Amino acid sequence: MILFPKNALLLTFQNYSFIFTIVTKENIIQNIRALKSHSHINYGIKTKTEDFTEKLFYTLFDSNAALDESIDELEFRFKEIAVLACKKPQNLCESIWDRFLEKLPEVLEKLNQDAEYILENDPASNSIDEVYLGYPGFYAIAIYRLSHELYHLDLLLFSRLMSEYAHRITGTDIHAGANIASPFFIDHATGIVIGETSVIKKHVKIYQGVTLGALSVSKEMKNAKRHPTVEANVCIYANATILGGETVIGKNSIVGGNAWITKSIPENSIVTNTTTTEVKIKEKK
Repeated sequence: MILFPKNALLLTFQNYSFIFTIVTKENIIQNIRALKSHSHINYGIKTKTEDFTEKLFYTLFDSNAALDESIDELEFRFKEIAVLACKKPQNLCESIWDRFLEKLPEVLEKLNQDAEYILENDPASNSIDEVYLGYPGFYAIAIYRLSHELYHLDLLLFSRLMSEYAHRITGTDIHAGANIASPFFIDHATGIVIGETSVIKKHVKIYQGVTLGALSVSKEMKNAKRHPTVEANVCIYANATILGGETVIGKNSIVGGNAWITKSIPENSIVTNTTTTEVKIKEKK
């Protein structure tokens, strides 16, 4: 006796037999359930983090924000996310809020310095309000500084989701683990990548498309310094790429657009891309 699987249909035609499986909604649901059984992702943490990020930015920078109420609401939202993101015992997860809250005045002071530095160095900026409200570079720096505190509190998923939200909004990808001093200036923002072990000292200016990346990528390098160090008073122009954990850009240097750097640069250097562009004019017949 031949047994056929459930939902199978046997057809015989000219002594040949064919088995067709009937696909039903129930079959599809069972297959999806089996394929996702290894995962315990709660997608709600992503939207909760995005809402928390916006509320936090509003609380820090809107002059009309009612601080008592906003801080209480932020605490409630933070602990909701911590339940999903924190891998420590519950009482330790809840206490992290107090440590994060203690850091907010220091973070805000740095961000005010960043905003003033942007205003001083961008000829297109007209007011400090414009920087706070309309500069994606400032927004990217702000969310970096806030997610950086979460990173050091070992809330790695929380910090990653916050920085990825800023990445999606601004086009600027700053890993929460990077070490960036204040003041710091990002202009135009789009396409910038700053890796986890990057170190950036004070008074550094970076333009669109700049990458501070790793020379090679492997899981064994997880705890190694993989990304460059940029010393104080350095200006890095558009689309420059600087790679390697041992690469240091010396202070007071200028890195020109489209430069490709994998070795350290001395202090007071000017780095230019020597590729020349040849223009030919085709004469019309």
